[in-house]
Amino acid sequence: MDAATSTVQFSRPLISFKPKFSPAVPQRLRIPSRLRFSAAATVTTESEIEVENRKIELLRAVTDTNRGLTATPLQRSAIEEALVNVESFDAGEPIQLSLLDGTWRLQYTSAPDVVILFQSAATLPFFEVDQIYQKFECDDQSREGVVRNIVRWSIPNLLEEHEGATLIVSAKFSTVSVRNIYLEFQEIAVQNIKIGEELQALLAPAILPRSFLSLQILQFIRSFKAQFPVRSSQSRSVGGLYYLSYLDRNMLLGRAVGGGGVFVFTRAQPFIC
Repeated sequence: MDAATSTVQFSRPLISFKPKFSPAVPQRLRIPSRLRFSAAATVTTESEIEVENRKIELLRAVTDTNRGLTATPLQRSAIEEALVNVESFDAGEPIQLSLLDGTWRLQYTSAPDVVILFQSAATLPFFEVDQIYQKFECDDQSREGVVRNIVRWSIPNLLEEHEGATLIVSAKFSTVSVRNIYLEFQEIAVQNIKIGEELQALLAPAILPRSFLSLQILQFIRSFKAQFPVRSSQSRSVGGLYYLSYLDRNMLLGRAVGGGGVFVFTRAQPFIC
């Protein structure tokens, strides 16, 4: 009897025992939520570091090319490879107009219509090209906006060095796909003319007080603005597709659709037109 009772008392806990967790997911293998969050943050950080490194490699590749003017075939090949390495990080993601809005400074291009400006400045003694910008003014609600291609240029001995005048080519744009925008060019304007000391000396000699007439002439030149509409031979607006291949807070990469060249821009201080 004692033996039977002992057996029942021993076996009952084995029959009535209920595990507090599923045997299929052992508790010791569960990852705490704080560790799962930490792992995800680590992956994100590593990805951000990787893309920043690739952007640095791209900027190094374009450094000694005079913004594309003196790039050799070997350099162009290396730049294209570096471009693709950066573009692969957000390929296919929709355009964020909030990031696109602002002023971007050109670091490199292979576009013939821009490179010819650099060639002219390198060969013509009376023409200088300084910084080139793209300024986007975006409407995130309508997916439209305005883009201005800005060229700072000068004429030695007549205009101030580097920033003697500003050429602005304005265009409306609208998004036609997740990465393509269509540009419809509107007008070309020349403004912000700053004459050099030599020309000022002709208008108002330093040995004499500046007359009212000479001051009026100087003021007129400074405020002068010439505007010309952009039209084709059939009186239609000129336009084209522009593919934004990469965009973040400090870098913009673009490709003119149809073999028009590539562009590398970095974020710049706001430009007041």
